[in-house]
Amino acid sequence: MLKVLDSAVPVACWSCSVAHNDATLFCPHCSKIQPPPGGDYFSVFGLVPRLDLDLGSLEHEFHRLSRKLHPDRFARAHENEKQWSLADTALLNDAYRTLKDPIRRTEYLLKLHGAEIGEEFAAANGKDRKDPSRVPADLLEEAFDLNMQLEEMRMARKMGDTDPELQASLEQAKRKFDGLLDDVDRDLRDQWQVWDAGDAGARAASQKNMVALLDRRRYISNLVRDVTETLGSAI
Repeated sequence: MLKVLDSAVPVACWSCSVAHNDATLFCPHCSKIQPPPGGDYFSVFGLVPRLDLDLGSLEHEFHRLSRKLHPDRFARAHENEKQWSLADTALLNDAYRTLKDPIRRTEYLLKLHGAEIGEEFAAANGKDRKDPSRVPADLLEEAFDLNMQLEEMRMARKMGDTDPELQASLEQAKRKFDGLLDDVDRDLRDQWQVWDAGDAGARAASQKNMVALLDRRRYISNLVRDVTETLGSAI
């Protein structure tokens, strides 16, 4: 399970020996590159962990740091600096990919706070994505009907048949579930505001809501993917 590391642990720069916190990619005193830092992805960019980020500023800082870490800048540097350039660049890329994506960012921050979410958690508890206990209660009947229609379409395709009425029904279902995804994303953004501005109690309640929303989103996304794949293969 991920844990937030203390991103303010003082360490000494390997080059100038001036103390700085271990979340820093470059020494603030001598500007020398540092080993891959501790802390979380937010600290890589000097950010306070939060859900509603300024993506423009995040992108700007990513490109700035990418230029500073480029291996060409360390062609004549010490061997350890060359290796740190590669390692820090990999860390920076991973952090940026995670934080720029709203869903990955939400999952990441919640996991930092101990939330157990995602397919890997369900698998660890012996549940796959088609387990009835994972189906949102309000979607149980629709999900059952949709899976029956998908199976009919697959069987028809194997037989070389076409069923325009069934295809139209699946296309309509896909539009509905796409709309449900939009609803979930809107509810998640509302919870971001609660989390970012809330105290410990508000955050605990918000975390519970977001975990449920993410589970719902994951299930609906799987349905949309199945419909998309089945319709695509029927063309």
